[in-house]
Parts: sequence; C-alpha cells; structure tokens
Amino acid sequence: MRAVKDSSTPPRAGSRRRMLPWAVLTLWVAVIALAGPLAGKLADVQTNRAVDYLPASADSTQVAKIQDALPGGESTDLVLVYHRDGGLTAADRATADRQAAALAGGHTLTGTPRGVPAKDGTTLMYPVSSTEPGQDDEARKAFVDEVRDVAKGGGGLSVEVGGPGALIVDSQEVYTSLGGPLLYTTVAVVAILLIVIYRSPLLWLVPLVVAGVADALSMAVVYGLNRGFDVTVTGQSSAVMTILVFGAGTDYALLLVSRYREELSRAARPYDAMAAALRGCGPAVLASSGTVAAGLLCLLAADLTSSRGMGPIAAVGVLCALLAMLTLLPALLVLLGRRVFWPLVPAYGSTPGQRRSLFAAMGSSAGRRPVAVLACGGVLLGALALGAFNLPGDLKQEDSFTSKPDSISAMETLAAAYPERSTQPITVIAPTDRVAETMAKAGATDGVAAVERGRSGGGWTELSVAATDAPESAGEQATIKALRDGLDGSHVGGPSAQQMDLETADSRDLKIVVPLVLLSVLLILIALLRSLVAPLLLVAAVVAVWGAALGIGGLAFEPVLGLKGADPGLPLLSFVFLVALGVDYGIFLMHRVREEALSGAEPTAAALTALRTTGGVIASAGLVLAATFAVLTNMPMVSLVEMGFVIAVGVLLDTFLVRTYLVTSASVALQRTIWWPGKLSRTPAAPGPREPELVRNR
Repeated sequence: MRAVKDSSTPPRAGSRRRMLPWAVLTLWVAVIALAGPLAGKLADVQTNRAVDYLPASADSTQVAKIQDALPGGESTDLVLVYHRDGGLTAADRATADRQAAALAGGHTLTGTPRGVPAKDGTTLMYPVSSTEPGQDDEARKAFVDEVRDVAKGGGGLSVEVGGPGALIVDSQEVYTSLGGPLLYTTVAVVAILLIVIYRSPLLWLVPLVVAGVADALSMAVVYGLNRGFDVTVTGQSSAVMTILVFGAGTDYALLLVSRYREELSRAARPYDAMAAALRGCGPAVLASSGTVAAGLLCLLAADLTSSRGMGPIAAVGVLCALLAMLTLLPALLVLLGRRVFWPLVPAYGSTPGQRRSLFAAMGSSAGRRPVAVLACGGVLLGALALGAFNLPGDLKQEDSFTSKPDSISAMETLAAAYPERSTQPITVIAPTDRVAETMAKAGATDGVAAVERGRSGGGWTELSVAATDAPESAGEQATIKALRDGLDGSHVGGPSAQQMDLETADSRDLKIVVPLVLLSVLLILIALLRSLVAPLLLVAAVVAVWGAALGIGGLAFEPVLGLKGADPGLPLLSFVFLVALGVDYGIFLMHRVREEALSGAEPTAAALTALRTTGGVIASAGLVLAATFAVLTNMPMVSLVEMGFVIAVGVLLDTFLVRTYLVTSASVALQRTIWWPGKLSRTPAAPGPREPELVRNR
C-alpha cells in the first residue's frame, strides 16, 4: 500500500525524518568498527582459577599472592599417575622412572620427582612441580601439554596427568571453548523462537542482528572495565552476559515490535509509527531495564571477587541490549518499512483481527475466584520450594565438569588407590624465622601425615602438608581448620582451602546482597508504581518463584541430571537474576494495570485488560529468556548447567503461573488497596445530583 503524503509536514521536518535513521545506522557502524577489536580481546583477560574467584582477604588468597612473590613465582603443581588394574609390572615402573627423568632433564623443576607407590601395587604417582611457566596462562598450558606428551602409557598401562596445575589448564580450556558453542546455540534458539513468533521470513533476522551488535559492544565495554578498573572477568560472567544480551535484548525487541506493528495501522509513515511506539512502550522498557541493572549492580557489595565482577558485567549486557534495541532496531525497522513484516504486512487504516486470547481466558478464570487461586498458587510454590532441602552437597572439584577431563580422572584414580592419605597437598606459608616451629606444630596437628619444606623468599617459606584424609572430605577440612587455628602468623591455602573459603564467602554474600537487592528493587518499584502494596506483591512473587525454582532444582539435579553437587554460588546468583528479571515482567504488567486504572477502569477490569493486552507479548518474551538461559544446561560446566536450569525454570514459573494467575488474582482480590497509599487507592467520589437546568419560556 502506497504511503499517504502528509502535506502539512514542513519539507525540512520531512527531510530530518528521512535522515535520522540513516544517521543512527551510521553512528552504530562507527561504534562497532571501534568496539570490534576490543571485543575480540575479552577472552584474553578472563581468569578462571579458583583463587581468582576469592576475596582478597581470604587466607588462601594470601597464600597465592605470597607464592607468586617467591623465587620463580607461581608454581605449577602436577601429579603423574601410572595405573594398571592387575598391578604394575617391573616394565611399568621402569617406564615411569624413565619418563619422570626425562621431565626433570627437560624442565626446571622445584625438586626431583620421586615415585610414591600405592599399597595395592596398582598405582604409582609422581608429584611434579615447576615455576617455569610462572603466571603466564599460555606458558602453563604449554608446560602441561609437554608433560602429557612425555607421560604416555600403552599395553594396559594408563597414564594420567592431574594435580592443581592440570585442573587449572583443563578448566581454562573448557571456559575458552564456551564462547563459540554458547553463541551459536543461543543464536539458533532465539532465531527459531522469533521465526515461530513473527511468522515472517525476514523480521526475525532484524532483532537477532541487533542483539549480535549489542553483544559485541558489551564485550568491548567489559574489556574496557577490566583494563581501566580491574573488574574481574570469568568464563561464567562472560557466558551469562551473552545470554542476557540475547535474552533481555530480544524481550525488549518483542515489546517494541509488537507496539510498532499496532501503530503502523494508525500511522501512514513508518517513522511516525515508530515514534508513537517508542513513546508508548519506551518508558516501561527503560524502567524495567533500569530495575534489572540496579538489582545486578547490588552484586558489587559481594565479597567474592567473581560475584562482585558479575554485577557490572551483567548490567553492561542489559544496558547495551537496551541501547541497541531502542536506537539501532528502530532505525533498521523504519528503513526497511512495512515490507519487513511480510507476509503479514500491517496496512494503514486497518483494524487488527480480534481473536479469543488464551490470556483473556486465563485471566477470567483467575478473576472469578481470586482468593482461591491465590491460595492454591501459594501452596504449590511453597511445596515446590521444599525441594531445596534435597539439593546435593557442595560441589567438589572432581564433580565440576559434566564430562571428565584428564585431571579429574587422575584425581579419581588417586582417591581410589591412596585411601589412607590425601593426594592433594595443603600449602602453608610460614614466616621463615619461625619455620622450624611451624613445621613441628603442623606435624603434630591431627590429620597431618607429613610436612615438607619448600621455597623461601621475602621472609616467607612454603610448606607442603599431606593430610591423612581424602581431598575436600570432612576430615581434611577439619585438618585445615586446625592448621589455621594452631599456626599463628601463617597462612593456609591450596585447592581444598580455596574451596572452603569460597563457601564461606558465598554464605556471607547471601546474607548481605539478598537484602540489598530486595531493598533497592522495592524502592524503585515504589517510585515507579507510586504504591507500597503493589511493589511488595511483586517482590514477594519473585521471591516465591526463586524458592520454587531452587526446589525443582533440588528434585532434578542429582536424581534426574546426575549432578553430584550444587555450586555454592547458585543460591545468590539465581536469586539476583530471578528477582531482577521477574520484576522486569512485573513492571510491564503492573504498568499497564496502572494505565487502565488511571483511565477510569474498575480494578477488576483493569487487571484483566492488562493481562489480556500484555499476556501474549510478555509470554513470548518469557519463552525467549527461558530458552536462552536453558542453553547453559548444554555447557560442560556443572555450575553453568545448574544456573541455567534454575533461572529457566524460574522464568517459566513467573511467566505462566505467577504473573498470569497469582499477580492478577491478587490485583482482583485487593481491588484499589493494591495502589495504597497512592491516589488510585481512593474510591472516586460519586457524582452528586445534577442541578435542574433553567428553561427559558419562549
């Protein structure tokens, strides 16, 4: 249909309208040209060692810092594990000795490797340590790869390379490999959903391209934050940022495109329709994204370095998605014109077809018996939340991958062959002038099998303590606590101590960040909705969703998915994301309820109309967001699988149960009280009797 020319528009204004989308597009091309090279460097600044996640004040962090300053710098500690099921032969032992000697001759080691045989004769381990790679990740990987090339088995002899150094390398390789598969899978999932939602061969591609541009911009910004402000970037935070850019960005695109399609039937020009669409849904999108960003930034109060870095990184993803969807997407849609909607092109002056809405039917059922629906929904969410008591114990290092790399397999072999001792040393950093006293106290501590002296420098000496209990067992943890209590002036670290410090920091952060998120989100909602009851309702709803989603995780992680532990950071991170993202949808719904109430609709009609008009687009947005987080369940890291599962389940619960039934039912049940103490909570005064009109006699 040919656009109708509006002769009332001044020529100069019409020219500006034509040029503005091109100017926006040109600006974005320049931005991406500058941001592209920086985005490609983000993977180079990722830190994925366990110690990099810890607070600077943690005892194990102090150990790592002092180790870096010792002669040779940070050490790469490995264990060569030789194993034969029927028992090692003399030839096997000769092979092990020869390979260990080759390593000692070809590399600078901190000591001569000595074999430690298992009592059952099936296994022989050679601890190997070197400061040769230093802190360079590439050098460490090259060193571990060379060790694996030298340590070879065959003929029934298995040779595995484990130890903390090998685990670090394997973890970094897994996180490095996430980028491509994560991006491709996310793009594919979003593309399929957009094709189904839009039913257009072209329209789905536009928001997807814009989301890709936003992702590149966010990576460049985060790289700048790392270089300029030392913000910690991990593989986990980078993955979550990409998910948020595509998930939240597509949500904003769905809302904008839906309103734009509606306005195209009222406006002759795409530019005017887009301007009206931005005026209509822009404030709600800005408010919701601002609330999400504010909730995420509360993670800056976390003590855990990885969580503290996650806050601004995730917020950058949301804000970059918002910026792209409110500037680049409108420009592209205006330039492409109505034909982008083909074959369902909205014609100027047409009336959208009215269909029986699923959400109208769902809202009507909730509106008939709101109190009963609200009570049943609350009981259901509470029952699901009880499943959280079935969450598996804290995640151990050997259970942190969905598939076993060589380092994890080596740990399992060692645990089975050496049940009487720990095969992962505890590191003690002691003042050099008190090293003899410290060694004596450490050796006399319950649970300690042996103590060996290591490097010295800068007034500190490194001690390697062998425990009698298996790594990360309750017995070894008790030994670490005893060493920390009994060795004044010393620091106790190592992989198991790092895991303990991680759990302690997560527990502390949960108590600090959760109230802060609730308070900040509540205050923002009060300001936006000009009410106290409605914000409390929305916050209570998303907290209930979080509890139910964790409960479903508890019922599924070990029994269904076979996951043997729960990531200590899961409760905090899932809470922050579910509260922020859940409130995001609540704002869209309650903002429309408030609009209807301001226009004079009665409370019940306002709630049902809001659900009917926003239900479809918000349900589509919820499906897209849940699907993008579900992509994480296909990743090789258990922590990402668990986070993706809980958040995806929570978003679905919020979309199809809480927002549809519970929030709507509460709005109907509370009537005007939901807006207390705002002016909408007051019943309008009934109109008084009309005064009789004076009739003039003719």
